[in-house]
Amino acid sequence: MLTAETILHQKEFLALSGVDLAGFGPRQQGKVRDFYELPGKHRLLITTDRQSAFDRILGLIPFKGQVLNQLSQFWFEQTADIVPNHFISTPDPNVMLVRQAEMFPVEIIVRGYLTGVTDTSIWVMYQQGQRRMYGLDFPDGMRKNQPLPDPILTPTTHAELGGHDRPLSRNEIIQEGLVSKALYTQVEEAALAVFKRGQELCRKAGLILVDTKYEFGLIEGQVALTDEVHTPDSSRFWLAETYQERFDRNEEPENFDKELLRLWLRSQGYKGEGEPPALDDEITVRLSQRYIACYERITGREFQPDLEQTPEARISRNLKELNYGTGRD
Repeated sequence: MLTAETILHQKEFLALSGVDLAGFGPRQQGKVRDFYELPGKHRLLITTDRQSAFDRILGLIPFKGQVLNQLSQFWFEQTADIVPNHFISTPDPNVMLVRQAEMFPVEIIVRGYLTGVTDTSIWVMYQQGQRRMYGLDFPDGMRKNQPLPDPILTPTTHAELGGHDRPLSRNEIIQEGLVSKALYTQVEEAALAVFKRGQELCRKAGLILVDTKYEFGLIEGQVALTDEVHTPDSSRFWLAETYQERFDRNEEPENFDKELLRLWLRSQGYKGEGEPPALDDEITVRLSQRYIACYERITGREFQPDLEQTPEARISRNLKELNYGTGRD
């Protein structure tokens, strides 16, 4: 495990906040990823160390960009037999070359447990007395972190940076014309199948895949999985070994994901409105170590950080060696 000293040194000098690539045209920026449009309907995704929560950018968490990028590659490869995806290659630990997709304007959340702390989570809505959510009915008497009989889909709108996602039902998606019935049926089937595969592989690694977010689009007329898959940013992972014991004692599960940050923000009195608190050294180190541990558990591989070069210089060199961007303004 990387030490606190190493992580904090990385944060001060080598964390990746973004990168401007000469010869690739204008940089476009999302919450965590920068991207560049390339010829041939390709796109370059650069996963930075920017940390978001409650649809806000809060700071930098060292190595998280590399974890997200390489873990997504692992899952794209592990699920390619279920549904096509946009992955082509990873020319750098923080960079992914992908096929461009015509994106659907919804996020697909698959949930296996009654949990969550955000306003769109089924536990928060359940606590508020709601028993019909996302077009689905829930019985009285359920407890936080309780497994659902079967995984469910709870889609939302795809909010812009600084905005908030809006819960949607299947009927609303179809009636509002966001996705056609035929295509959305394919999305549902693919999402549940990928989630099932994720749960199976996580179980072998001693983790529970609790819930996750998927984004789909069309590539050459086919429904395809895009963005990221089963990362600590897009998913909840619990330690399987201690889950039942902690559930019986009404304790929070041991997590390996961004939930650590959400719970920390709640403990600071922040619920998504106004100016968020600054990330202190303790939560920075804990998050970085947690993300790396998640990667190593799931993939069975040792995390290999670059502790010498600035990521901007390394990325530019790796892309130059592969002739990406040559000759472009």
